[in-house]
Amino acid sequence: MTSTPETSARTFRTIGVVGLGTMGAGIAEVFARNGFAVVGVELNDDGVARGRQYLENSTARAVKREKLTEAERAELLGRITFTTELKDLSGADLVVEAVVESVETKKSIFKALDSIVAPDTILATNTSSLSVTEISTANASPGRVIGVHFFNPAPVQNLVEIIKTVVTEPAVLDDVKGLVAQVGKSPVVCGDKAGFIANTLLFGYLNHAASMFEGKYASREDIDAAMRFGCGYPMGPLALLDLIGLDTAYEILETMYRQGRDRLHAPTPILKQMVTAGRLGRKTGRGFYTYEGPDTSAVVADDKTPSADELPELKHDIRSVGVVGTGTMASGIVEVFAKAGYDVLFVGRSADKVAGVTATITKNFDKQIQRGRATEEAKAEVLARVSGTTSLDDLKDADIVVEAIAEDLAIKTTLFENLDEICKPGAILATTTSSLPIIAMAKATLRPEDVIGMHFFNPATIMKLVEVVSTVSTSEDVTETTQALCAKIGKVAVSCGDRAGFIVNALLFPYLNDAVKMLEAHYATADDIDLAMKQGCALPMGPFELLDVVGNDVSLAIQRELYLEFREPGFAPAPLLEHLVTAGYLGRKTKRGFRDYSAR
Repeated sequence: MTSTPETSARTFRTIGVVGLGTMGAGIAEVFARNGFAVVGVELNDDGVARGRQYLENSTARAVKREKLTEAERAELLGRITFTTELKDLSGADLVVEAVVESVETKKSIFKALDSIVAPDTILATNTSSLSVTEISTANASPGRVIGVHFFNPAPVQNLVEIIKTVVTEPAVLDDVKGLVAQVGKSPVVCGDKAGFIANTLLFGYLNHAASMFEGKYASREDIDAAMRFGCGYPMGPLALLDLIGLDTAYEILETMYRQGRDRLHAPTPILKQMVTAGRLGRKTGRGFYTYEGPDTSAVVADDKTPSADELPELKHDIRSVGVVGTGTMASGIVEVFAKAGYDVLFVGRSADKVAGVTATITKNFDKQIQRGRATEEAKAEVLARVSGTTSLDDLKDADIVVEAIAEDLAIKTTLFENLDEICKPGAILATTTSSLPIIAMAKATLRPEDVIGMHFFNPATIMKLVEVVSTVSTSEDVTETTQALCAKIGKVAVSCGDRAGFIVNALLFPYLNDAVKMLEAHYATADDIDLAMKQGCALPMGPFELLDVVGNDVSLAIQRELYLEFREPGFAPAPLLEHLVTAGYLGRKTKRGFRDYSAR
């Protein structure tokens, strides 16, 4: 246990917490754990009993996990005083309000605190979406009011969003930021806008995912699997909505829309319908998924669950695979198919390019052998299945040809015209495009029913996801065969229709674009936005880290495709992204993007 820190300009000794529900009790635990005296206030004795029980259970779990000793637990709980009277907060240096998300309820508390606490006591609200400015108007000294948004569960989650209003005193902001850091949390500072950083970016993405499901573009399982396996997210968006609660999500989106009038934050109709029907997610046992019972995480089959007896089967005989291209993606695809036991013939523009693919696969194997993850025998077997050529005509006997060349529709269309003439009847022609219209390539052939999208993710040898994209002309047999083939090469296939972005990019890039707009508006710094999304939403990378890895030029091209396809004003590329690309600041590959990498 640590002693009470006193490194900020203001000395904090006693912390008041109003509301001892899950969040309020968690905040009380955070401060008590770090040596502060805590006064917890609830509406009545029942509320106090629930709050006390929550704290006892939470700290008992910490002891079980060996995060606390029994002595430290007793000491922690001894620092917390429980009461039903606001007047008992008279000696608090900071009061954190954590009651229900109601502006009027919160304002009544802040008004009452005016005549109770000292003039220099800081008053904080833990709201996740309401206007801190409006709440502050109930107090005679709105300059001492600030937002301190902890994430649930507060003892575990490190992120705290600190929300400053236009009248928050600079010293109050500095002191609260210092205090949050002292209790081991990561503070990020932002302005007073509904949703703040994390919820603004998260709920726009969740709303878009719900809309995608509502429009029957993809199944709930495929939408969730796409974001888990394609982006490394800990949960899919629809499963996350069920966890949050659809009623909570609806209210947050509604608040964000009312304040910002951004159509992308207007709750998609299915959310209101499900809330009205009482399907609120895990807490009621039914949301986008069906659960064993209320407040359980175990998903059970329902009328939308795919049948295990209807797994995709190979309707075409696939023995030999052709790959066109010699870049990073093409080399990875060649390796994936060869490792799965298929004979692979790949085509490059020159003998050097062809040799480069074999060298890349060899180097990858040598690294794995050094780490004990592969053997020389396995390397020899895979390389024996791989051969290269500079002539497209050599693909005449391939059962499937996967194209992985430059993202240029004219070049791809010409290639498909050639493949149509070269490949045998019944051969599947697949493109790995991430954003171009597949139907345009299919139309260039006399066999559009055999053309399909197989969007591998980079690096193909590691990433599990493949988006299987069918056009209006693709035959069902070709779609099913491609899905089954993905399973045979160890990939997770998700199915969708032929429109810009497919599943992953259509959900990912508007979120990234929103982050750029947030930075452009000077709402928060790139570092704070990245930290908020990594710690607040458990994402593997922050949006600006990811943009610099992907390449701002690539991101801009995808965003433009989305805007042209959907004609959604909110999808228009952020001017800042355009300017960075114009300046040649493309990210890590040019040593400068949203951050400067020249010294790294």
